[in-house]
Amino acid sequence: MVPSGEQPGPAPEEDAAPPGPGPSGDAEAAAEKVEVELAAPEPRPPPEGGWGWLVMLAAMWCNGSVFGIQNACGVLFVSMLETFDSKDDDQMVFKTAWVSSLSMGMIFLCCPIVSVFTDIVGCRKTAVVGAAVGFIGLMSSSFVSSIEPLYLTYGIIFACGCSFAYQPSLVILGHYFKKRLGLVNGIVTAGSSLFTILLPLLLRVLIDNTGLFNTLRVLCIFMFVLILAGFTYRPLDSNAKDKESESSRFSLFSRKKFSPPKKVFNFSIFKVTAYAVWAVGIPLALFGYFVPYVHLIKHVNETFQGEENKEVVLMSIGITSGVGRLLFGRIADYVPGVKKVYLQVLSFFFIGLMSMMIPLCKVFGALIAVCLIMGLFDGCFISIMAPIAFALVGAQDVSQAIGFLLGLMSIPMTVGPPVAGLLRDKLGSYNVAFYLAGVPPLIGGAVLCFIPWIHSKKQREIQKTTEGEKMEKMLGNQNSLLSNPSEIFKKEADSVI
Repeated sequence: MVPSGEQPGPAPEEDAAPPGPGPSGDAEAAAEKVEVELAAPEPRPPPEGGWGWLVMLAAMWCNGSVFGIQNACGVLFVSMLETFDSKDDDQMVFKTAWVSSLSMGMIFLCCPIVSVFTDIVGCRKTAVVGAAVGFIGLMSSSFVSSIEPLYLTYGIIFACGCSFAYQPSLVILGHYFKKRLGLVNGIVTAGSSLFTILLPLLLRVLIDNTGLFNTLRVLCIFMFVLILAGFTYRPLDSNAKDKESESSRFSLFSRKKFSPPKKVFNFSIFKVTAYAVWAVGIPLALFGYFVPYVHLIKHVNETFQGEENKEVVLMSIGITSGVGRLLFGRIADYVPGVKKVYLQVLSFFFIGLMSMMIPLCKVFGALIAVCLIMGLFDGCFISIMAPIAFALVGAQDVSQAIGFLLGLMSIPMTVGPPVAGLLRDKLGSYNVAFYLAGVPPLIGGAVLCFIPWIHSKKQREIQKTTEGEKMEKMLGNQNSLLSNPSEIFKKEADSVI
C-alpha cells in the first residue's frame, strides 16, 4: 500500500523482480536487508516538549471526544429508550444496550487494523481520515427512524472512525515524550474525564430542549474539531544526513512498498510471555467494566426516582477518573518497568468491589461515594496502559502491542452491557447484573499479578544467555591466539610500533 502524497515513480526492472529461490535469492535478500539497515535513519531522542505540547492537547481532545461521548452514553441510552420505545417489545432494554456496547466494542476491535495503518501511512493521515469517518457516522445517526439502523451508523461507522482517530493519539505521544510519558499520558487520558464530567449535563440540556437527533448533530461539532486536531500529529523530521540521501533511497523504499508485506500483523510479540499474559488478563477483567457506564443512569432512575440531577453519578466517575489519571500517571513515572502492572491490579480490585456495592447503596450519597472511588481507580487503569506496553515490548512494537490488546478488549466490553440488559429484562432489576459485573475485575487482577515475576525471570534467562555467549566468544579468541603463537607476537609488535 502506497500512502497518499508519496507516489514514487516506477521501480527499475531489477528492483521489481522478486528474488528467485536458491542461494542467489538468499544472497540478494541478505544484501537488501543490509541496504535497508544502512539506509534506515538513526532514531532521534524525543524532544520532551516543543510541538509535542500541542500534540498532547490534540490527543487530549481526541480522548475527550471519543470516550467522553462513550462514557456519557447512559444519558443517550435513556433518550433512545424514550424515543424508540415500543410497548409491545419486552426486550427493548436489551436491544438498546447493543447500540452503546457495540460502539465501544468496535472502537477496540478495530485497533489491531488501525495499528497496521498507523505503521504504514503514519499517525496524522490515519487520525484525520478516522475522525472524518466518525463525523459521517454520527451525522447519519441523527436521521434514523428506528433503533436497528443505529447498530450500523452509531455502533459500527461512528465507532470505527473513532478507533482510527484514537489509536494514533496513543502512539504519537511516545514519539515526542519519554521521560515525561507517564505524566503526559495521564494528562491526555484526563481529557475523557473532563468530557465525562461536562457532557452528561450538556446532553441532558440538549435532549430536553432539542431532542435526541439534534443532540447527535451538535456532537458532530466535536468530531469536526477532532479532524483538525489530527493534523497536528506531525512526524518528527529525520536528520540532515537522511534528508540528503533521501533521493538515493527512493527506489529502495518504492520496492519495499510495492512488495507484499511480510509482517503486516506482528504476532511475534505474543512470544513475549509477559505481554501474552497481560493481553489475556486485561480482557478477562473487563467483562463488567462498561456495564455501569451504560446502565447506571437507568438504575438510578428506577431506584432513586425522587432525586434530581441523576447525571451526577457519571460526573462523579469523570471527576475522580481525571484526578486518578493525573495522579497515577505521575506515580507511574517513579515505578520501575513492569512493576507498573501492580497499579493495574490495585485498580481492578477496587473497580470490581465498587461494582458489587452499587446495588447495596440505598442512599443516593452513598452511591456517589462509590462512583467517586470507582472513577479514581478507573483513571489509574487507563493512564498506565501505554507505559506498561512500552515496558513489555519496547517502542518498536508498541503500536501493534496496544492494537492487539485493545482488539482483545473489544469482546468483553461488547458482551457485558447487553447481558446486563437481558438480566434486567428477565429479573426486573439491575442488582444481579452489578454483582456479576464485579467478579471479572477481581479474576483479571489476580492473573496480572504473575506478570512482573514472569518478566523478571525471562530477563534473567536472557542475561545468562548473553553472558554465556560473551564468555564463549572470549574463550574462542584465547584459543585462537594460543593455536597461532605468531598472532601473539604480531599483536605485541603492533603495540610497540
